[in-house]
Amino acid sequence: MQQRLSFRSRVFVLVVEEVLRYLTSGSTMEPVMNHIWPRVFQRLYRTSVLPGRNHSGCAEQTTVPASTNSKRIKPTLLVSRLYQPSNLRDVGQDSRLQGEVTCKSQRLMQQAGLIHPSNPGCYYYLPALVRSMEKLVRVIDQEMHGIGGQKLDMPSLCAADLWKTSERWDLMGKELFRLKDRHGADYCLGPTHEEAVTTLVAHQTTLSYRQLPLLLYQITRKFRDEPKPKYGLLRGREFYMKDMYSFDASEEAAYETYESVCQAYARLFARLGLRCVQVQADTGNIGGKLSHEFQLPADIGEDRLLVCGNCSFSANVETMSSDRTDCPQCKTGTLVESKGIEVGHTFYLGKKYSHIFNATFSNAQNKPSIAEMGCYGLGVTRILAAAIEVLSTEEGIRWPGLLAPYQVCVLPPKKGSKVDDAAVLAEELVHTLGETGPHLRGEVVLDDRTQMTIGKRLKDANRLGYPYVVVVGQGALEETPRFEVICQETCETMFLSKDELLDLLGRVKTV
Repeated sequence: MQQRLSFRSRVFVLVVEEVLRYLTSGSTMEPVMNHIWPRVFQRLYRTSVLPGRNHSGCAEQTTVPASTNSKRIKPTLLVSRLYQPSNLRDVGQDSRLQGEVTCKSQRLMQQAGLIHPSNPGCYYYLPALVRSMEKLVRVIDQEMHGIGGQKLDMPSLCAADLWKTSERWDLMGKELFRLKDRHGADYCLGPTHEEAVTTLVAHQTTLSYRQLPLLLYQITRKFRDEPKPKYGLLRGREFYMKDMYSFDASEEAAYETYESVCQAYARLFARLGLRCVQVQADTGNIGGKLSHEFQLPADIGEDRLLVCGNCSFSANVETMSSDRTDCPQCKTGTLVESKGIEVGHTFYLGKKYSHIFNATFSNAQNKPSIAEMGCYGLGVTRILAAAIEVLSTEEGIRWPGLLAPYQVCVLPPKKGSKVDDAAVLAEELVHTLGETGPHLRGEVVLDDRTQMTIGKRLKDANRLGYPYVVVVGQGALEETPRFEVICQETCETMFLSKDELLDLLGRVKTV
């Protein structure tokens, strides 16, 4: 009882003191309590009447007296709690693991704590990158579902017999990771799944033409034994890919499916704000009658492209003579060579695999007929790395807006500074953003490392590439609070009221 009275008395005294201080400043009574309560609780924390914070920067579990009308404050995402160990971000720490850092995206991703090298061509994907990858997967899912795609998951361990049946066991050569089980049977780690998916469909003996087109896709790890892995996630031995396989009743229908997938890819890259070029390509060891690559123009790209300046024609130089300068489509335009990063690839396969594995359906005459096939790939981790490569500055990452790990980073003042009182307003702002903008829940982090200067934390924020950074400083303590807002994409700095800030961030698109 004595402790309860003591606590209430202390709160009463602090409220009276703050009310008097606020009124003597000439402010009106109407908004007074909105300003008083944050300051009262801050002073209670400092005087140990309320529990403080633990060494990690997270509030310790406690029960705080509250009215029945008060809302339970949800936990805040704190930068100090995000797993980005500073020693893992040192690009030069271990030359044996790091290898040669050969491009901007690789360096920036390691410095930002997005990836850490494991084996040559293999990386740990750290939490921030996984968040971005999950967002990209959601965008891909939306576009694939929009054209009738159905998601499944196939084994990464593929029986050699299937690959020998398609004659790709020898054709792929050393690119396959091969292994034997304890019984001596041969397997490979799947770099692609044409054989597996066609065998799956072939086992369905009741497939009808009414069920076509059938579009099956997965997003999973792939493995290729690159002789010289380089460029970080742009060319590795282990990576994530979206691969989709289509089954149609006729060649005409298969071409329609092919075109719908290409259009879905174009929409996907447009949503990400990436300027992607669809170019004619060689079918390679996948095979088939038609192939296109989706290329992201970049000087670091390994593919050589020929693009017409007069029409929409573009092609990989592999499909044409490298010294050709006249456009085969419009006949008048000049072909200009450039470089690109392949981020997607589509193939019209025809009956190449369906005939081998007897993937049939019942046609309108109730007779078995061989399905027409297509396959369509997207390099998931490659898209992330390629986007960073083409959008970023030398000093910091710039994401496609939808894919940033977090959309907003709020910076409170340095502990012990003249504007230290604004710290509680920073915490309040984080909670307000989550409550007033449901799309921002889980997208706002508080950089609670207040032992560091604002400048150092701003440098870190720039390195990781939060689309919006909000600095809570002197302006937040003014009668009409104002916040410094930095838009990373445009490098624009704005000073906004709380309502203006909420309006700006309310228009942020998330997925």
